[in-house]
Amino acid sequence: MRKLVLSALLACFLALSGVTGAQEESEAAKVRALEIQLTDSYKQRQIEQLASLLDEDFLITFEDGSTLSKTGYVSFMASPSDHVEVAEMTDMKIRVRGTTAIVIGAYHEKGDTKGQAYDYHDRFTDIWIKKSGRWRLVASHYAVPVKQ
Repeated sequence: MRKLVLSALLACFLALSGVTGAQEESEAAKVRALEIQLTDSYKQRQIEQLASLLDEDFLITFEDGSTLSKTGYVSFMASPSDHVEVAEMTDMKIRVRGTTAIVIGAYHEKGDTKGQAYDYHDRFTDIWIKKSGRWRLVASHYAVPVKQ
């Protein structure tokens, strides 16, 4: 009888673990889609769309250590002197833990600002939180990879 109860408990635990894993995978897929939407909004200068993905407490840290809040970042994005040709993320890894998702990956951006061409290759970390059923980006950090 004891073995039967232990077997039943183990089966329930394994079943629940599978559901949680599947839910986390589903949430990770949603966050991945939001990352793509965020990047497309940035590239196409769809300011309202981009702003809707950012939490009110959003903070971004750039490669040089400077930071901007949501208001500052949205204002920066609205600058007509910038043109983005390429904005793409690769090597994305997403970890979901409850209502928090952490995304790490590689970022490539190419374009011009005030007539000066640029071509950036960065690593990034994004932190998303789920509030009222919606994922919102709360923090971004960009860093230049060390050249070997």
